[in-house]
Amino acid sequence: MTREDSVRVVAAGDHFVLPGLIERAVRTEAGETPVEVRELMLGWPLEPFGPVAEVTEASDAEDELIEALAGARVLVTQMGPVTERVLAARPGLRLVVVCRGGPVNVNLDAATSRDVRVCYAPGRNAAATAEFTVGLLLAALRRIPQAHDLLARQGSWEGAAYYTYEHSGLELEDLPVGLVGYGAVGSRVARALCAFGARVMVYDPYVRGEIHGLRVSSLDELLRRSRVVTLHARLTAGTRGLIGARELALLPRGAVLVNVARGPLLDEAALCDALESGQLSAAALDTYEREPLPPGSRLSGFADRVVLTPHLGGASRAVAEKAARIAAAEVGRWLRGEPLAHCLT
Repeated sequence: MTREDSVRVVAAGDHFVLPGLIERAVRTEAGETPVEVRELMLGWPLEPFGPVAEVTEASDAEDELIEALAGARVLVTQMGPVTERVLAARPGLRLVVVCRGGPVNVNLDAATSRDVRVCYAPGRNAAATAEFTVGLLLAALRRIPQAHDLLARQGSWEGAAYYTYEHSGLELEDLPVGLVGYGAVGSRVARALCAFGARVMVYDPYVRGEIHGLRVSSLDELLRRSRVVTLHARLTAGTRGLIGARELALLPRGAVLVNVARGPLLDEAALCDALESGQLSAAALDTYEREPLPPGSRLSGFADRVVLTPHLGGASRAVAEKAARIAAAEVGRWLRGEPLAHCLT
């Protein structure tokens, strides 16, 4: 087979899922099938993602992607904007694999109408996000970032005040912790919290079978019984704004809320009101209604009680490597004519 007969693949990576990781994984999966891999570096996370044309959470790089896809039949990417315009410009494209838990950067209707298969990489960051959730929870409960800032940045021993009864934090052992959602991330968080000795409760109307912890029948019941709540639900039309002023008011006074799932699950204005009133004693957030978090956000006014991180839950080297391998495995199946494992079109 000549170079002209090889399958051209574009590895449109970024500064997290590196193009080189994708290329090596694709070549391994391709085996004896000749492939020509072209690497393209997109700007995320050094440049924020956002809506691009009709897709969400993509790098603003339609022109660069169109140029790189010349002659390509396969695209593997994390943040590449696979829009109507991109698909129309490259009719030879047959397979798109997104290195993420869902292809939010792909116009699925346009892909379907052009007979382009679209795959994704479920579960790639479940362990990392679960670990990060527990880390944020511990940081919020024990005021770790605030004490660090006082001592390491300001040279002040005032953080010792967190040892007073009034200001000391909660420990996980015997603490009632409610999980909203019990998918790949929530189930791992539940296992970890059970190991700490927390009294874990779970609300997820879609999960059947055995769970770690106590299943409760309604969100309201979970909120009333939990000193800490962590969010793990998927963002849908039905879950947008899932936790608002009414729901926060159901929590015991002084409760703690953690969100490493999706920002729009939570009404941030209501959260700030609850922090201001003392209904919540602390919160830890990794995701927000708007990203990047706008300058002057009201959340910044609660630095003594809120832990804020810039959407880092899935940021581990293992996640980048797993994402490349999962995506490349789909390319290998497609090259061999086998059924695709995680395909939406």
